[in-house]
Amino acid sequence: MSNIITLTDQDKATVRTAAYGAVALIAASGAPHRGIAQGSIALTSATGLVGHVLSAKSKDIHLPGKSVAELADQVLPALTAAMSLLGEQYPDEADNFRDTVLLAVEAAVGSGKSEPSPIVAAMARKITAALDAA
Repeated sequence: MSNIITLTDQDKATVRTAAYGAVALIAASGAPHRGIAQGSIALTSATGLVGHVLSAKSKDIHLPGKSVAELADQVLPALTAAMSLLGEQYPDEADNFRDTVLLAVEAAVGSGKSEPSPIVAAMARKITAALDAA
């Protein structure tokens, strides 16, 4: 896909960090392991420009932190930044990114046998808010 060339390496890193970081935040909040696997599969199953960026082999996803708060301090702004940069260049891809991340979060949260814990549900709402803040 030729459009992938127009995103800078930093833009691609932001998109990957945001998407995979959202799944990492759900995991850190206590979602079941099976759900985390399903969330990751949802990300690698994306299509379009977002799919190409998320499926590329890369070592540019860095999510250091020893607490959920430290992870959230990185991921939530990255989600908003990814939506902004995609929205400016490719509005349809911004929608694709949002849908992909929300699908991954839903897969991670909803794979348990019971309702998600209040903590996991709250983190899912924070992720949605960060996506909508752009």
